[in-house]
This record gives sequence, structure tokens and C-alpha cells, in this order.
Amino acid sequence: MAADGGSSPLQLPCVFSPKSRQYLALCAQDGRLRVWNTDSKTLQQEYVPSAHLSATCTCIAWGPCRTVKEGPQRKKRKSEAVPVEEKADLLAMGTAAGTVLIYSTVKGALHCTLDGGHSAGVNCVQWHPEESLLYSGSDDTYIVEWDLQTGKTRSKWKADRAAVTSLCVSPDGKLLLSAGHVIKMWDLDTKEVYRKFTGHSTAVTTLRFATSRPPDSNGLYFLSGASHDRLLSVWQVREDGKDKNSVVSFTLTDEPQHIDLVTSNSKDEAVRLAVVCKDGQLHLFEHFLNGPCKKPLSPSCSVQMSDTRESPMPIPLLAAALVADTRTVLLAYGSHLQPVMERVEVNTAERHVCLTRDVQTSLSLSLDTAVSKVKTPMVNDKSKILIPGLPGHQAPVKGSEKRKKGSDTKEMSIAERLGEIDLSAALAEKEGPKGTASLQTDNFAVLLVQGLESNDANILNKVLQTRKEVVIKKTVARLPLPAVLPLLEELTKRLQGHPFMAILMVRWLKAVLMHHTSYLASLPDLVNQLGVLYHMIESRVRMFHKLTKLHGKLYLLMTQVATSDLETGAEVDHTAKLVYEEESSDEDEASGDEGLPDEDSDHWEEEDEDEEEAAMEGTADDHEEADDDDDDDKDPDSRTESKANGEEDMEHENESEEE
Repeated sequence: MAADGGSSPLQLPCVFSPKSRQYLALCAQDGRLRVWNTDSKTLQQEYVPSAHLSATCTCIAWGPCRTVKEGPQRKKRKSEAVPVEEKADLLAMGTAAGTVLIYSTVKGALHCTLDGGHSAGVNCVQWHPEESLLYSGSDDTYIVEWDLQTGKTRSKWKADRAAVTSLCVSPDGKLLLSAGHVIKMWDLDTKEVYRKFTGHSTAVTTLRFATSRPPDSNGLYFLSGASHDRLLSVWQVREDGKDKNSVVSFTLTDEPQHIDLVTSNSKDEAVRLAVVCKDGQLHLFEHFLNGPCKKPLSPSCSVQMSDTRESPMPIPLLAAALVADTRTVLLAYGSHLQPVMERVEVNTAERHVCLTRDVQTSLSLSLDTAVSKVKTPMVNDKSKILIPGLPGHQAPVKGSEKRKKGSDTKEMSIAERLGEIDLSAALAEKEGPKGTASLQTDNFAVLLVQGLESNDANILNKVLQTRKEVVIKKTVARLPLPAVLPLLEELTKRLQGHPFMAILMVRWLKAVLMHHTSYLASLPDLVNQLGVLYHMIESRVRMFHKLTKLHGKLYLLMTQVATSDLETGAEVDHTAKLVYEEESSDEDEASGDEGLPDEDSDHWEEEDEDEEEAAMEGTADDHEEADDDDDDDKDPDSRTESKANGEEDMEHENESEEE
């Protein structure tokens, strides 16, 4: 049974010491290494690396227990509770700068620093069970074998095209597992690939050997867990090489964060497994590894913790360790800065167990007895402290005065400290180049996460009342996955409020659904978590259809009323404002006057008389021309034309008289 050797860079390392489980080593957000005594539940040691802010600790691994020679000690420290011949001494810490720090808990100081092996951040470290060797994997895709006696690199080889995110050495020390997306098994003697396995679709964060049997008997099994994957896969190393796919799967509620197991030495012995997920739940498994199993296996027991309030809140579990040959589980829960350790006997007959604890009382007891070597520096009024992890987030610190002994000065509470944090720098308007805009979106994402965790209405209002689409999209894109569901719950509450607020919340909801659709689709209980939002949207969509019909009918009525008001309001005057008469020639007047019905009858008679006189004069002229011109052959035609003209004139007279 060994401690968890690797940890994802995105998670805070938290590991129990092997065998006796006497110590708990963890690195918090401030980059400090703290070693807690699980028996006395006090802070045993604290180590602050020189570059704890720039080169933060990414992974921790306890070395094998060894006999420590008693000798003169440079620093006085508390003696161990139980003097044991073999003690957990060395602790390896991988950093984001590519170095590996070896810390000695017996000496209470740094043992050595291993550098020069990696050109990028270290993701995982793993000890050799027998020899004084250490293996480290990095983002530079290389595996380095360190010799602790010389403090130098013993071997280095390229493991994969992608970053190496997890390592594990077999119990006999002959094989090494490495993983990025694809899992490879290496022969440590030749540094060649022994087997390849399919792996996961995301980066593998955990590799553990489940059995201690040799690979020749088809009895060697190991398990793997990956980020954003709620399945633990078990792989079998077979002689025929047909072992590319997993044989058993364990179902989880979230991605694995800490794993501890009791290995199986024979087929008749079951593997006991304790998995702490990212959501703070503990799942216990017990299974006999003997060939493939088609269906995923559910946990035999799930453990949750909550406080003792009227509306209980969950307490996250940080790590768990199994005690051999018993049903007792060692739990670490609460905060990374102040964890609470407790040994609990779990009744595995129950599928779900909920433990209620008063965290405030436990914290106050441990704070009184804890020993801390941290000293508060003297700070001037003009100085400013930059909080790590929050770019551009400045917090003014008041100059501390020397306290006299016996003075009744009280320390500031957390609420007073939070009240003095200046959020104006993070919420400042964009000025200058594009770099300021990206800095603003980073601050908005950090503030949004802080507001969701603390449930601070002021911070949430300042962030969620943003109207700029670009800022909203970039903020949601930079949001970590654990904050997506709390953000959706907050948006659901605000959508049920004032309609003006709902307009702003819809923009945030659209951005969340566009950027994090794949993550939301992978949640098993998504329907229950988003049921309120779904029903609210459905009800509003139904009402919107009815309101649209009502709006159309009202629009038609209003337009009809408006047009009728215009028609009845103004009386139309039918008299002509202007009459225009066009002057014409006598012939046009003669031809045009024939069809005018409004003229007097006297005028018509005068015109008829004039036409008769003109016709008589025309016939007389025709007769004279006929007498003078005897040789003309067309004389009869002219007469007929004159007759025709005379008949037409008579017809015009008759028509005028009838009219």
C-alpha cells in the first residue's frame, strides 16, 4: 500500500505518508508546504520555498520509509509521538519551474534540489520502492530518472508527443507506467516500451498498480483516472499482448482527485479502493480482479460530509486513506489551509453515508494547539501587496505597529479584511491597448469565481451587470469548470426577478451554454440541476406565443381606430379651388362645342344658321367653276360631292335640333 505519487497541476497536492499514515503533507494556494500530524492533529512542520509564488508546487510524493540515524539536530523540534525504526522522511515536490525539491521531515529542512533535468513544469513525481531513485514527468514530454545519492540525472528519455501527466512504478520496481493521453509501460532496465494501452480522451491524472503479481501470469492489473472523466479504468497486462482496452470500470460522481488502495496479492484477495472525487465525495470499492467485466461497477459505499447548520452545507473531503485489515478510514476534510483529520469506521452495508461535523469547533481546537513558524512582516503605509494568482488585484495593507506585551489589541476579522480589499483596480474601465482588455476579463473571471464561492451580492452585481458582449464571452471562456453550475444557478435565480435584470442574464446564459455545452452534456444529473431553468424557459416561451398574438390584434385595432379618426375628423370640400380654360382656334371651338351639353339653345341656332350660309356659298362657287370649265371630266363627281356635303350639313342640323 503506497501513497498517491502524482497529482494533476490543476489540483492542490494532498498526500498521506505511507504505512503508519502519521503525516499529511499538502500545499495550499500560498505555495507553502505544511506537514500535519494525524495523531495529534496539529501542524508539525511548515516549509516556505524561496520561489513559492513564481514556482508553485504542482505535485507531492512521499518516499519509502527508511531507518534514520539518530544524531545531532540543527533545530529543536517536537519528538515524534511513537519512536519507530522506519520513518517517513523524504518528501519530493515538483514545481512549475521544472525543478524537484527534496524535503526531509526528520531534519525539518530542504534535503536537496534537483534541477537541470526539465525545461518545463513538473507534473508528477514517483519514487522507486527499493533503490534511492526518483522519476519525474514534465510538460517537455520527457521522463527523468534522478539519483538521490549524487543529486544528478541518471537517465532521461522522451516518453510521448504530449506532456507526461502521471507516473507509477510497479511494486517490484521493474516496470514504469507513464501517461499523457496514451498509457505506456516501460522496462526500467532497457528504458524501452513494454506495452501500450489506449488511455483516455483527456489527460491522465492518476496511475496506480492494483496487484503485486508478476506480468507473466496475466495477473498484473493497474488502474487509471483522467481529468473530466467520471470512470476509473482497470487494465490487465496479458502475455498475448491483447490488452489495449480496459477490462473493468468504476463509476464516480466526478473526476478523481485522490486515490488510495490496498493491493491484491492473489486471485482470492479483493482490491480495496478509496477514491475522493473533485466534488468532495468519497467512494469505496471492493472487487476481485479476475478477468474482464462488461458493466461499470458502482461503489459499495459513498460518504459525504456536511455541517450542523439548519440548512446543512457540504464539507469537501480532501483525502482518504485505508487502514489495513480494518474498516477504518482516515479522512482529511475542510480547507487546505486548515484541514481536519479524523479516523472513521464506515459501515459499508449502507450504500450512502452522511457524516455531520461542526467544522468551526474542530478548527478552533486545532488552531489553539497548532505550532506555526510564520512571522508577519513589517509593512509601510506606501507599500502594496500583490495577491498571487489575481493579476492586477491590489490590496492596500496598513502599516503594522509593534505590539507591546499585555496590550489589548485585537486582530482584524476576515470580514473587515475583505472590506478593505480594493476592487476598483479589478473593475476599472478599459484604457489603452488590447492588453488592458484581456487583463480586465481575467479580473472579471476571478471576481466572478470569488463572488460565487462567497455568495457576495455586491461582487456578483458588478460583474453580471456588464453589457459588453466581448467581455461576457471572454469572462465565461476563462471560467473554470467547477464554477459553471454555480453560475447557472445564480443566473436562474436572477432570471426569475425583474424583467430588466432578466435581459442582462440572458446574455450570460447564452455565453455559458455556447462555451460549456460539452461539459454540461457530460453531467449525469443535469436534468435535476437545470430543471428549474428549463421549466421557466418553457413557461415563458408559451406565454410569448400568446402575447405575440395579442400584440398583433391590438396593433390591428389601434391602426383601424387611427384611420377612422382621420376620416371623420376632416370634412371634404367638393368645390374647385381653381378652374383653368385653355384658348383654342375657331375650328377647335367649332368641333369642340358640338359635345358641350351645358350651352344655351340660342347659341346652337346661331351656329346652325352660319353653317347653312357657308354651305350655300360653297355650292354657288361649285356651279360657277363647272360652267367655266367645260373640258373637265370630273364634273359629275364634284356634283355628287356637293350633294354629299349638303346631306351631311342637313344631318348636322337635324342632330342639333334634336338636341
